[in-house]
Amino acid sequence: MDIRQYLDSTYLKLPSQSGLTEEQTWQEVKKLTKEVIDNHFCLAMIRPEYVKKAKELVTQAHSDVKIGTVIGFHEGTYPTEAKLAEAQKAIDDGVDEIDYVINYEAFNNGDLNLVKNEFIKGTSLGLTNRKLVKWIIEIAALTDEQIQAICTDISQWAQENFPKDAWHKIFVKSSTGFYKTENGKPNGATFHGIEIMLKYAAPLPVKAAGGVRTYDEAVKMIEMGVKRIGTSSAKALADDSSKTPNSY
Repeated sequence: MDIRQYLDSTYLKLPSQSGLTEEQTWQEVKKLTKEVIDNHFCLAMIRPEYVKKAKELVTQAHSDVKIGTVIGFHEGTYPTEAKLAEAQKAIDDGVDEIDYVINYEAFNNGDLNLVKNEFIKGTSLGLTNRKLVKWIIEIAALTDEQIQAICTDISQWAQENFPKDAWHKIFVKSSTGFYKTENGKPNGATFHGIEIMLKYAAPLPVKAAGGVRTYDEAVKMIEMGVKRIGTSSAKALADDSSKTPNSY
């Protein structure tokens, strides 16, 4: 299986997290963007401050790969208006896809009005500007019951507030990859978590992010029904696929 069309190749570390300078971080983002272009992956997922320059690289290469960014990253607790302002700036800079971190803490605290409001406003901003929108629910911070509940709500809100022909542009995404867990618990996508998401987010598409480290795992996720895979190892996954053409 050629999995490149499913891969959102990701670099989201801040200089403070990587120990690099601002310029060195941009060089890493630049390297990633060129790798996405050269390998025809679906998208380069980067921080908002690099969108404009990365989009220029894509344009100069006459490529059709996409540039995506994260909003409210990675805690998700930013005020709704701050998220909207950050998203608008990314749109102005030429971003193609917007991955919001939903305020899962507010959800867990029972403030559904806040979460619903940011979902509707954030999704509307993206769709109005012809952007694909994804909502990161951070499954490592949720119980199975909470994953089910938040996926059910997002699906319902999408169906109630947006036309059917837009639903395929509203994703539910598993993880930021930055959530800190205890006792070795996975902080990204798991087969069990994705199974719940696929069942309760339907008819919205699902993106598995974080924790998909091998070609076989990626193929299994795709066969389960995910439409995108977010990974910082896109090149390795794609290279593995060429080495094991008869695996699936």
